Order: sequence, then C-alpha cells, then structure tokens
Amino acid sequence: MKVWINNNTKSISKKTAEKIKQGVLDIGFELDKKNPDIAISVGGDGTFLKTFHEYRNKVNNVRFLGVHTGHLGFYADWRDFEVDELIKALKNDQNKSIKYPILDVEITFRNGETKKISSLNETIIKRPSQTMRADVILDGEFFEKFRGDGLCFSTPSGSTAYAKSIGGAVIHPKSHVMQMNEIAPINNRVYRSISAPIIVPSTQTVEVILGSEKDYMVNYDTNSQTNCEIKSMKFKLSDQSIKFAQLRDRHFWGRVEHAFLGTNDFL
Repeated sequence: MKVWINNNTKSISKKTAEKIKQGVLDIGFELDKKNPDIAISVGGDGTFLKTFHEYRNKVNNVRFLGVHTGHLGFYADWRDFEVDELIKALKNDQNKSIKYPILDVEITFRNGETKKISSLNETIIKRPSQTMRADVILDGEFFEKFRGDGLCFSTPSGSTAYAKSIGGAVIHPKSHVMQMNEIAPINNRVYRSISAPIIVPSTQTVEVILGSEKDYMVNYDTNSQTNCEIKSMKFKLSDQSIKFAQLRDRHFWGRVEHAFLGTNDFL
C-alpha cells in the first residue's frame, strides 16, 4: 500500500502528520507522493480541498482520507488523537470506499481559449465591485436573465459551505445533483431571476453567458482567478467521483448536526 500525507502549517497538524508517517511505515506501507493509493489530509477542510486538487487527475486510482485537527472537518473521519486507531484501521483496510460527486466547469474566454476546472465544494462566478449580468441556460433552454453579485454552483458535499451561507439547501452527498444559488439577485422589469436555489440532476448542464465586462472573478474551492474576460461557463457534475477510504462509517447528518447545532460530540 502506498500512502502520502498532506498537512497544513499548524504545529498540531505537523506533529500528527509525522506520527501518521511513522505509523504507516511501521506496518509496512510505502510513502509515495506521486502515485499514492491513499492520500491523507491532516488539518481542516481547506487542507483537504488542496489535497483533492493535487490529485484531481488521479481520482480513479486514489482514495482520500481526512484527519481533523481544527474546529470543523466535514471531510474528516478521524481526529488528531486517534492516530493509533487510524493506523490499525489502515492495516486492516479492505479497500472499501464511498463516493461523492465532483463538479466540472468549462470556461470559455473572449479570446476563444477554454479552460477546464473542477471543484469539490463549489465554483463561484462574480465581479469584485459591481453587479454581474448573465443569461442562464438550463439544459439547453433559456432559464433566466440574472443580475446580482454572482452565482454559486455547489456539489452536495459543498452544500454545507458557502452555499448554505447564502440560503442554499443542505444536500446529502449520496445525491448525485448540483445546486445553483444566486448571490444577492436584483429583480426588476429587465432582470428577472428565480431568487431561490435550484437543484440540477447529473444529466443536465447549466450554461452561464456573461456580459462583456472584463473583470470577472472565478473562485473554485481554495483557488481563484481574477480579472478574467469570460464569455461563458458550463457547469455539470463529473462522470468521475472522489473516493473516500471507508475505514469507519461516515454519518453525514451527524456531522451536520455537530457543526451547526452542536448538541453531540460527533468527531
């Protein structure tokens, strides 16, 4: 078994990562950053998202695992004080996994160039200081003429992040759908939008045709691009999924309850 461990710069994360490294070596596993079988993230969800993007092109061959050293960790099944239990679980690993959806986005720039990106949480298109104008095409048909701060497209696992803060639904990651949320929409006689989250199945594509402004900003997970001259963007769930190493049961609703209501000691 080949394993690699990514961690953030916090001292507790560094110590935990070193302990995991020694543990996997002690049970005969190999450390391999280039082609791991399991990629372990030690830190918070931001560290996990960076780990995902590092291995995005290898998701068919890599399983992911999160070790949580902060306050919230939606992508973590383990805590920093559970390293010994984690090493035992890795030793007895039966190659089980659970899959969550990935969002694929195609950006077409005004010079004709295209770029493909992916996100595990969400992709947001907006302008830095002025409102954004766009036509939204849903599955090939005109849906709405939007004006507002921007649009957010999220996966089910990303529904508890930025999407929730702007009024989106919390969606179980076993649901193979994406969510579109409007950010501060403006409705008048010219621009009319649904002003509510919409849930789009995996078979459908949402295209956003933008106005001629030259200062668009694209945020996807922990990444961003600014001052972009974008003509249009297409959003669709990927045919691929991220695979989590299932070394213990994942209880999504328990994770949500602990994060936002805090009445139990889940993770």
